[in-house]
Amino acid sequence: MAELNTGDGGGGKGGKVRSKKQNSKVDLTAMVDLAFLLITFFMLTTSLSKPQSMDLSLPDKDPIKDDVPIKVDENRTMTVMLGANNKIVYYMGLLATPIAGPKDIAYGKDGIRREVLKRKKSVLEYSAAKGKPKQGIIVIIKPSKKSTYRNLVDILDEMAISGVDTYAIVPEFSPEETKLIDPTNTGSTNTDPAK
Repeated sequence: MAELNTGDGGGGKGGKVRSKKQNSKVDLTAMVDLAFLLITFFMLTTSLSKPQSMDLSLPDKDPIKDDVPIKVDENRTMTVMLGANNKIVYYMGLLATPIAGPKDIAYGKDGIRREVLKRKKSVLEYSAAKGKPKQGIIVIIKPSKKSTYRNLVDILDEMAISGVDTYAIVPEFSPEETKLIDPTNTGSTNTDPAK
């Protein structure tokens, strides 16, 4: 039990005798109990922060349908290649006859996000002129072996922020793309991590 002493106030020198005051005691046990009850209450009633994750839908693997090539309008296609040291290169259309690029660009709102939003708007205008106003941009994300996991997460975040509905992660590079993303690599052109 805790108690609070205020001094005894007894007599001193000089011959005067003061009246003796009684010690007042304050019982702090109830306050300690209340503190623990409040701590327990707030621990049980607060919600802990939940980890945030991004939904990533993957198609079912069907060997019959996987062999059929899908035709996509190259005017709607943007390819983003991720390389070593946070390097990012993009181009619109086909690499042999690009609509824009290939161009090195940075991550963030002044880099790839601005470019994706600009290209998304131009693709929507192109699709509307063709009579298919709901067809938006298709982004092909190509991470190299030398890119980091953080680079891939950053580009997926940019897709979510920019509102790109259709994108694919393709870990295969053509020889020309390999030269663009890693000019020092003159060896094998197969960068498929599964092989």
